[in-house]
Amino acid sequence: QVTCSLCLVRPCSLMSWICRQVLFWDHNRDGMFERAAVTYADPEAAKYIWGMCMHWYGDPRYESWPPRVEVPYMDRQKDAKPIFELKGCAGFENVRRVADLRPDKHILFSEGCQELGGRPLSQLLGDWNVGERYAMNIINDLNAGCEGFIDWNLCLDETGGPNHVGNLCCAPVICDGKSGLPLYQPSFWYLGHFSKYIRPGARRVLNSTSRDALEVTSFLNSDGRLAVVVMNQSEVSIKFWMKIAGECQGPVAAALVEAPARSIVTFVADDGEAELPFWRRLLPSSWFKTVEPWQRAAK
Repeated sequence: QVTCSLCLVRPCSLMSWICRQVLFWDHNRDGMFERAAVTYADPEAAKYIWGMCMHWYGDPRYESWPPRVEVPYMDRQKDAKPIFELKGCAGFENVRRVADLRPDKHILFSEGCQELGGRPLSQLLGDWNVGERYAMNIINDLNAGCEGFIDWNLCLDETGGPNHVGNLCCAPVICDGKSGLPLYQPSFWYLGHFSKYIRPGARRVLNSTSRDALEVTSFLNSDGRLAVVVMNQSEVSIKFWMKIAGECQGPVAAALVEAPARSIVTFVADDGEAELPFWRRLLPSSWFKTVEPWQRAAK
């Protein structure tokens, strides 16, 4: 792959700026770190590469084909009732490892879709669990250093196609050829929490959560609006304090909020009244004399 990339990039880079942003791998996360280590180790290849792209496949919670194991546990709060966790080859942690390996390069999610696996599309229509899969992957990947998300099929027909090999899928929008109407699926609305509130040019803000059931990512947009996306896949509504830290001190703003059961919520902070954005007024003005705005507040 490295040799072929070099042969293609050298002449192309002299003819068009389009070929300057070359990505490699374009496969699942499980093998991405190994491929990144080998590819980036070649300095002649690395200088032509803009970044790496990956897919989400390999999660046995959503797919029938990946190798899987069951890790057993006991629920100590329910009389040691046996439970288990499915482990496959989703490889979420490999995204961060690649980002740490070459922080000067880029990472892009280039393909993800919910395959039907022989099921009729009707079984997945309106399935909110598919939307949760989208959000879980996006949150994990963004927090690990990924910079964008590309769906494999934003729109499909009422069969989950067309597909030249019969690999039918569900999509955020199903186009009903008989009625001519679009059927917006839960994944469409889950995607909206990212595409609507995290805008191009936004910078990721470090965050943490004290509850494992709360999955969160946060970004500061160029207009000063802070977007915090929180997902709760559990069957229990969770109240929590959302806190914003100041420079070398505790929270300078806090609010008691709630993530309802099986929900995704986006909190946007911007009072829209003052000359300066709300979050900029919370930080010392000295920060903005020597650095790009928000550079220290966001990663």
